[in-house]
Amino acid sequence: MMVGLTEVFIIIAFLFFFVFQCFFLHKKSQGNPLLKNWPFLGMLPSLLHQIPRLIDWTTEVLDVSDLTFALKGAWFTGTDLLFTADPRNLHHILSSNFRNYPKGPEFRKIFDILGDGILAADSELWEDLRKSGHTIFHHQDFLEISVSSNVSKLKKGLVPFLDNAAGENIIIDLQDLFQRFMFDTSMILMTGYDPMSLSIEMPEVEFGEAVDHGEEAIFYRHFKPVILWKLQYWIGIGLERKMRATMVTINQMLGKIISSRREEISRGKRETSMDVLTYYMNVDTTKYKLLKPRSDRFIRDVVLSLLVAGRDTTSSALTWFFWLLCTHPQVMAKIRHEIKTMFDPSDLEKLVYLHAALSESMRLYPPVPLNHKSPSKSDVLPSGHKVEAHAKIIISIYALGRMRSVWGEDASDFKPERWISAEGVLIHEPSYKFLAFNAGPKACLGKHLALLQMKIVAMHIIRNYDFKIVEGHKIEPVPSVILRMKHGLKVTVSKKI
Repeated sequence: MMVGLTEVFIIIAFLFFFVFQCFFLHKKSQGNPLLKNWPFLGMLPSLLHQIPRLIDWTTEVLDVSDLTFALKGAWFTGTDLLFTADPRNLHHILSSNFRNYPKGPEFRKIFDILGDGILAADSELWEDLRKSGHTIFHHQDFLEISVSSNVSKLKKGLVPFLDNAAGENIIIDLQDLFQRFMFDTSMILMTGYDPMSLSIEMPEVEFGEAVDHGEEAIFYRHFKPVILWKLQYWIGIGLERKMRATMVTINQMLGKIISSRREEISRGKRETSMDVLTYYMNVDTTKYKLLKPRSDRFIRDVVLSLLVAGRDTTSSALTWFFWLLCTHPQVMAKIRHEIKTMFDPSDLEKLVYLHAALSESMRLYPPVPLNHKSPSKSDVLPSGHKVEAHAKIIISIYALGRMRSVWGEDASDFKPERWISAEGVLIHEPSYKFLAFNAGPKACLGKHLALLQMKIVAMHIIRNYDFKIVEGHKIEPVPSVILRMKHGLKVTVSKKI
């Protein structure tokens, strides 16, 4: 592959403007969330300074821009973006005019690692994946395996680890702990295989590290011309070099599992197993015509999308939830009181305050902070903004949960009570206002399963352990498509007497 003069010029120009911005424009952009629109460069110079804190910056901009903001990229680079957190627009895009707002071809380029999995698919393929996914996710045997695997991993993995940490008085990273827990349980559900990454020894998890790097690379792709990040990928520099390594790691791991499973099936084993891998290898193609059970690549795409969704979103939600509990002891005390006085082990739904606290945590810290959409045809949003066909729209789920015009003047406060009515029952907020599980036809298939997992883990930990955040530990999000903590969540643990 030869690199043309145009591509070289673009790279040199971007590097020059980045240096220029760092040295000459830095002071002008500080303290001003709205960016200046420069000739030729658009808003790129100041945006480069904001990218490390883009999630918070987006919130600041939308707060003073009537919840919708058009960001102009450099000319001819295809990097214009429309940011919105307006519930009217969200309802229009995700529900009432859903057919006109697929993920689009640009999304598939940016998220190429997902292939034909449900997180990247559109149109008829997405419909087949959605319907087939609904079948297995609501199958009684699948739900029973989910509960049993979570309980088993608690007893054999999480509890021994926390007991050891308490006894040895060592510092642990709760984010890493929850990622390992969710990786193991998600792998069991998706592939029938337990990688046993959660143990006192804490073995290296190559897959988890690879996915984390991949998610960061994907985040930055949203703000670069396609030709630039593809060239970086080809040359192997920056985060795109890590993305290449990510692809290799994922393909090798899932390739071995898929090959092994096909061999087992050929020998008459696992044909009726309720894990996702076996289900899609035996899926009914007369019913779901676009699914390809004989294609290893297709099976890899399907499993990867669901595995990443299961591991990353729930572990993110649990991490931010426990940080909020550590910094709001009064909420922790109320949950403990509810568990002690009201809980029937056979019915997690009775834990109203716990459910409210989890919802409040995901309002402020949604596991997926941004959503990417692109209209098939030109449209006018309810906010009055015109969007051309194939324009890039970024829905800021993170900003939505913090908008005072949406949630009231106390929008930035962690207040579980806002989810509970005067009668003591949970308040249902419309999905275009609370987007943690998406909205409309693409609402999360695993919502019930994720909430069940979080409640099981949270209930057991809260009932048996106390945590204290390490003094001076800095909490800040990583620029990524998953809301992770940059430095993890370092705590000490003690057993509750």
